[in-house]
Amino acid sequence: MSFRRLSSIGGFGFALLVGSAALTPLRAENFSALRVDVGPLLAQGGGLQAEALRADLTAALRRSFADRLDGRGPTLVVRVRGLSINPYAGSGSGRSGFGGGGQSDYLDGEALIVGPRGEILRRHPQLSATPASFGGAWYDPESERRRLAAIAEHYAAWLARSLPSD
Repeated sequence: MSFRRLSSIGGFGFALLVGSAALTPLRAENFSALRVDVGPLLAQGGGLQAEALRADLTAALRRSFADRLDGRGPTLVVRVRGLSINPYAGSGSGRSGFGGGGQSDYLDGEALIVGPRGEILRRHPQLSATPASFGGAWYDPESERRRLAAIAEHYAAWLARSLPSD
């Protein structure tokens, strides 16, 4: 067998090895616990809205990470840095906590992977945007509450998909 043919077979074998490694799914990281920190929103005067978001986001994260919460591994902490909910859908302008407004609601946060001694092992910033109309008609008193739940669910689902694994 010639060296040229042998090297092409070796190259093909290497390509298969590399290609199969790229197709192997990454193992998702498990977490011992999860927490939602809305301290930055509370510091901005978020009050009841921040507390409602904490409850909605905690529930959404528990659903999205249900298969990854097993009591082992680091803690997942989601720190919410900003929230922008328009006064009502179709308004054309809105409150802006960090440059939002218009026809979308925004949730700006950062997932922190926290080790057993409180050290931050990794950071993963994320911004979620949903149409302001997700919560229903602007005149419905429950609209804003549904919009908080919708953006929390959106944020948690995308975080579960995009959070880097080890």
